Amino acid sequence: MKVTHLEIPEILLVEPKVFGDMRGYFVETFQAERYAEVGIRERFVQDNLSRSTRGTLRGLHLQHPRGQGKLVYVVEGEVFDAAVDVRVGSPSFGKWAGTRLSSRDHRQMYIPPGFAHGFCVVSEHALFAYKCTDVYLPQQELGVAWNDPALGIPWPVSQPIISEKDQRFLPLAQIDPARLPRWKG
Repeated sequence: MKVTHLEIPEILLVEPKVFGDMRGYFVETFQAERYAEVGIRERFVQDNLSRSTRGTLRGLHLQHPRGQGKLVYVVEGEVFDAAVDVRVGSPSFGKWAGTRLSSRDHRQMYIPPGFAHGFCVVSEHALFAYKCTDVYLPQQELGVAWNDPALGIPWPVSQPIISEKDQRFLPLAQIDPARLPRWKG
């Protein structure tokens, strides 16, 4: 497996080994010991799967104070995936890192707790999977506006399909810093 640190070093791009032949392919999407060796040591406690159509944008979501680290990948289709550092005091606060993930390349992205996460579907549809380091707690959910101009995320759509909840998220500068996670540097 190959691991690359993205623009924000805590965000990792993981390229697992793919074993293919005339029957198809096999990919090990997670193995605790191997992932710990490359720096992903958290214990995952919940797996999620979402299916979305082209142009759907989900995010930017986070949970605090019980933050969720996420290991994300695409089972079918392709997405543009992005994570924003919202840890108050972090040298990369308000910066983002991201990439395209697809079922063709089998790449994964690891996003540690303290980051807001979102993705946009660029294929006809996408089946998106993610492992979480804590359970979903709706009362602790926060969000950042997907189109916050200060973040400058180059989403591949200008008029995404987005939930009512996600449309109500504020730009990062308008969120009370007391509600955000702290950098433990």
